[in-house]
Amino acid sequence: MLHNKKISVVVPAYNEARLISRVIETMPDYVDFIIVVDDCSSDGTETIVKEKCLSDTRVVLISHEFNQGVGGAIATGYKWARDNKIDVTAVMAGDAQMDPADLINIIMPVVENKADYTKGNRLYHGEAWEIIPKHRYLGNAFLSLLTKISSGYWHIADSQCGYTAINLFALETIDPDKIYKRYGMPNDLLIRLNEFNMRVRDVSVKPVYNVGEVSGIKISRVIFTIPVILLKGFFRRLFFKYVILDFHPLVFFYLLGLFLTPFGFFFGLYLLGYRLFLGPVQETSALFAAFLSISGLQSLFFAMWFDMDYNKTLR
Repeated sequence: MLHNKKISVVVPAYNEARLISRVIETMPDYVDFIIVVDDCSSDGTETIVKEKCLSDTRVVLISHEFNQGVGGAIATGYKWARDNKIDVTAVMAGDAQMDPADLINIIMPVVENKADYTKGNRLYHGEAWEIIPKHRYLGNAFLSLLTKISSGYWHIADSQCGYTAINLFALETIDPDKIYKRYGMPNDLLIRLNEFNMRVRDVSVKPVYNVGEVSGIKISRVIFTIPVILLKGFFRRLFFKYVILDFHPLVFFYLLGLFLTPFGFFFGLYLLGYRLFLGPVQETSALFAAFLSISGLQSLFFAMWFDMDYNKTLR
């Protein structure tokens, strides 16, 4: 326990026989439960964890009958922690890519009730550019920008970092079964947390790579999948938070901007093509295209500013 709060750590594991022992053995003493969720591994991960259960009574093994993805494994651990009334639940990967020394910094804002959810940010470290593979760093930066817009948490970065902690209140408020079950889980969870005005904080953590981990992430797949998740979550959040729970005019600014901006842009392209291949165009038509684009961009910027101001208390 820590400050009279029960602490658990969910460890999603899929084919982590090489590193799962290190994760369990280096878990800090103040952790009360280590919830290892074996996501239908085929390499002996489950057998190793069963052996650890005999030597460390904190270890709880939950085995999936079929592979559900990292998000599904975390959701299973979350439900166990919720049902057992654990005060603070962290997530650490089963591939030893999360430094256990950082765990105290991750959980303390939640333990002290300064945040409902904390997440690691590896980009605070100046050497992150040198340590993190370049394609993953750039992809993370791109997805972090989209996540800011979609989630309403404009102060967060490194959206793909899975080193997190959440309190019991948040787990009882959201439905873990509805969270996206694959690699986009952290992005979808942030959107769902914002719908209920949960306080979220970034915490600096050390980037860890080349410890023997094997990444199963296919960049070509997630770079298209996650933006779709974010787009759906964005509109769901707008409707639920700013129409159902509490009306806010930023909804109209967003809708107006999302309509006018592309319409003005494509109308301008049409006029340009007409001018190049068919003949002159009316000056008023060109001015109208510019007016639509500028008005649309202004509406989007106003909507973002309203959203940022509305959520400034959730830092």
